[in-house]
Amino acid sequence: MLIDTYGRVATDLRVSLTDRCNLRCSYCMPEEGLQWLAKPDLLTDDEIVRLVDIAVTSLGIEEVRFTGGEPLLRPGLVGIVERVAALEPRPQISLTTNGIGLRRTAVALKKAGLDRVNVSLDTLRPDVFKTLTRRNRHQDVLDGLYAAREAGLTPVKVNSVLMPGLNDDEAPDLLAWAVEHDYELRFIEQMPLDAQHGWKRDGMITAGDILTSLRTRFELTPEGDEARGSAPAERWLVDGGPHRVGVIASVTRPFCAACDRTRLTADGQIRTCLFATEETDLRAALRSDAPDEEIARTWKLAMWGKKAGAGLDDPAFVQPDRPMSAIGG
Repeated sequence: MLIDTYGRVATDLRVSLTDRCNLRCSYCMPEEGLQWLAKPDLLTDDEIVRLVDIAVTSLGIEEVRFTGGEPLLRPGLVGIVERVAALEPRPQISLTTNGIGLRRTAVALKKAGLDRVNVSLDTLRPDVFKTLTRRNRHQDVLDGLYAAREAGLTPVKVNSVLMPGLNDDEAPDLLAWAVEHDYELRFIEQMPLDAQHGWKRDGMITAGDILTSLRTRFELTPEGDEARGSAPAERWLVDGGPHRVGVIASVTRPFCAACDRTRLTADGQIRTCLFATEETDLRAALRSDAPDEEIARTWKLAMWGKKAGAGLDDPAFVQPDRPMSAIGG
């Protein structure tokens, strides 16, 4: 069991498969990209599966989410999913993606054992998409979403970040579109995870702003804390249901007290929090032929030292030294 000193138990593992991405979203990385990890520094497919196996069979992990960078860029992704789906007990398996490669991979991923996907899409306007991502791939994301739904990777969740002066007026349109296509929309407050460290708290679109905008067109009924559990998104029924919309208020209403996550980076480091400034190296243990029991103990010790919260509301908050693409969302 992965328990910390505050009594929280981690049952949700986020695994970053690569730091690379085929978009250049302005809230994540600079236009020229980043200095990518060298291939020898990345965990191999076998190493990833071994660590997930330890987490599932020895440490109580029940859900595994593959992230990036962009996980669809990982050549061995389908095989990794298939091997993780064969573990006993079988974890729930999901994927967070920008959706560009889903049209060609959705069916294969479903057959391999993937349960569902989260797809990032911040705008319905192709010109705004190009400005936000610095790439002209809007239709590819729409096609990927459709393919995921048709393949049965449901519920298909759509993650949207609203940026001042770009897409901050789109919340009602995005929700109407999601309801029409049977996607579950979740708005995420912009978090301080950009490589340029250009994030400013007083310039972000808050959960309150988003809900005010949505209520100009929709009736929202809160589901409540019992239905939410440890999930990061607060959810509302849209016009009485059955469709729902979620808001992840990581900055203005942090949910650290209920956090049940542990994170594995693409180069084999354990992070106890997306905003952590310290890591615990599991790659070195793997490559020095440490037994599973030793790796499990190291992982437990890392989680035992997890801090109470991210401290985003603290004026002295220090942004992580690695961008979101290297950590995994």
